[in-house]
Amino acid sequence: MNDQPFQTPIEYLKGVGTARADVLKKELAIKTLEDLLEHFPFRHIDRTRYYKIKDIQQDLPYVQVIARLIHKDLLGEKHTKRLVAQVQDETGVMELVWFQGIKWVEKNLTVGKAYILFGKPGSFNGKAQMSHPEFDLYSAEAMQRKGNITLQPVYSSTEKLKQFSLDSKGLQKLIVTLLEQHAKDIRENLPLYIINRFKLINRSDAYKNIHFPEDATKLAEARHRIKFEELFFLQLKLLKNKLLRVQKFKGNIFDKVGPYFNEFYHNKLPFELTNSQKRVLKEIRQDTQRGVQMNRLLQGDVGSGKTVVALMSMLIAIDNGFQTCIMAPTEILATQHYQTIKNLVGDDFIEVALLTGSTKPKERKLIHQKLENGELKILIGTHALIEDKVQYQNLGMVVIDEQHRFGVEQRAKLWRKNVIPPHILVMTATPIPRTLAMTLYGDLDISVIDELPAGRKPIKTIHFYENSRLRVFGFMKEEIAKGRQVYVVYPLIQESEKLDLKNLMDGFGVISREFPLPQYKLSVVYGKIKAADKEFEMQRFVKGETQIMVATTVIEVGVNVPNASVMIIENAERFGLSQLHQLRGRVGRGAEQSYCILMSKDKLSPEGRIRLNTMVKTNNGFEIAETDLQLRGPGNIEGTQQSGLLDLKVADLATDQALLMQCRKCVEEIFAADPQLALPEHQILNRAFMAKDAGLSWDKIS
Repeated sequence: MNDQPFQTPIEYLKGVGTARADVLKKELAIKTLEDLLEHFPFRHIDRTRYYKIKDIQQDLPYVQVIARLIHKDLLGEKHTKRLVAQVQDETGVMELVWFQGIKWVEKNLTVGKAYILFGKPGSFNGKAQMSHPEFDLYSAEAMQRKGNITLQPVYSSTEKLKQFSLDSKGLQKLIVTLLEQHAKDIRENLPLYIINRFKLINRSDAYKNIHFPEDATKLAEARHRIKFEELFFLQLKLLKNKLLRVQKFKGNIFDKVGPYFNEFYHNKLPFELTNSQKRVLKEIRQDTQRGVQMNRLLQGDVGSGKTVVALMSMLIAIDNGFQTCIMAPTEILATQHYQTIKNLVGDDFIEVALLTGSTKPKERKLIHQKLENGELKILIGTHALIEDKVQYQNLGMVVIDEQHRFGVEQRAKLWRKNVIPPHILVMTATPIPRTLAMTLYGDLDISVIDELPAGRKPIKTIHFYENSRLRVFGFMKEEIAKGRQVYVVYPLIQESEKLDLKNLMDGFGVISREFPLPQYKLSVVYGKIKAADKEFEMQRFVKGETQIMVATTVIEVGVNVPNASVMIIENAERFGLSQLHQLRGRVGRGAEQSYCILMSKDKLSPEGRIRLNTMVKTNNGFEIAETDLQLRGPGNIEGTQQSGLLDLKVADLATDQALLMQCRKCVEEIFAADPQLALPEHQILNRAFMAKDAGLSWDKIS
């Protein structure tokens, strides 16, 4: 929008004023005329249909009737006063009742006159009744006015707004005023050839019809136009940023594959790479040869072998004379990457160092020296890696794990660690549906590892209700007898921390009685215990000294125990789908068959049932993410809250995937033909793009 009149503060619209403006700002964040115009109705009510009284059924959401008032009466005492009236058409009689605003209603209802009545039907003593209906005196003019608003908009409001007469009807009045004054100021923001190609209605008509549609077809056209616009400009912003980066930042060229890579691949790699891993390596290899800075997102389920791909990409950088680093969001995850990579490369092959908040000053000093003189080639750590005092001699590749936990600012700091920004590989084990990835990470190229390494058996997932508890205990004993280990995980939800801790402790008590010492040994880990104690308990489990680990979700990331083959998730209905999937990925690390058991109470919400059924049905993280997106909407998928990208008012990433792909393709074609948006027909896009907040552009990062 951002056309001049629409930036006018809301208090200047006729009928608003300061008091109403304040409450609109607080309750709905409506500060300008543009905000009000974009406060779209969440549904429309069909005002074209009129019912006869005999055809009214109670289960209808609302009805509209034309009937004549035959009687009205004030009944009851002071506090129980009500106005009761009867209306009649040629098919029967209906009762109307009002408990509030009685004075005004009685003054405006005249016996003998006909009215257009609208409201929710009910019944009283077996007769049709309507409480607090809207009413208009029947006349040709009223019928015409009603005919003009065939589909009446319904707007979200709040109790506070209703005190200022800003219920749905009050908001509707303001929007009518706004459109009467300013519909002519709504300017087009798409080139004519795009409007024609995608058969879009013009912008002004779209805004008028999304609020007050002439008919259902016009409403559908208006919604389609506004969805297209939202998704189109989102992709324009992302791809323009990507283009700016490609133009602005040259990348180091890794033109050779040398001894480090070859030695590792041929002599040290303990298993055959999957086709997926080979494909991703090839994509990274091509990126690093083009002379353009790489920014690639690597998606893959827990255990799909992302770390090996990252390591081999780093070895290519090292073969070309560069240093590399891996940045993880937590110490436990950084430590795990460090151990995994140390195990893969061995002691005498290449030096690998770990830098976290708990690294001793003496060690830290040595790491700093080795980084500056170029001796240290692989550094793994937390955000300690981006502190100003950490200086690299020649940083060529950065791997960022679980990107959504790092802001753009933190990434930017890493870019400044070298004259030519390093290549960036972002890894995530949170599978993100393709459409959401294209939106969240639309400025990155995307690679997916979608197969598990050979020899890995899919995890079997079973859902049990509370009454099967003894069966589950029996199964745990069988697995422990085979020498396996078991996780038992309880939810940890901030609001009910005390309750969660009680559940964990009660559960721990039951398990201790069922699995007594000395035959069985248990570890217990939860958020409130000291870090050193937590580490001690984790290590006991990792070394196999305890067979059962009872924990809250602190184990969600970071613990890799190949011998643990059973994951029991208590109160599984209280976990989100992606969390359940992440937890399940903690087992299945070895060659043995692994199991995930979901325990739940008997009564489940429909959503809870879908979540647990989805887990039983599939191990595919991407299918799970698609279901999660449909159940929860994009705003709740991990990492999207702070992205600021998903400010979509009409478009929905779960249901508008085909339209998103269409918009993306269209924007790609535009940039391929006119990267600067310099052609006359693209000036309109340039203007709209500049007017919309273009967000964080890459030149601010350099």
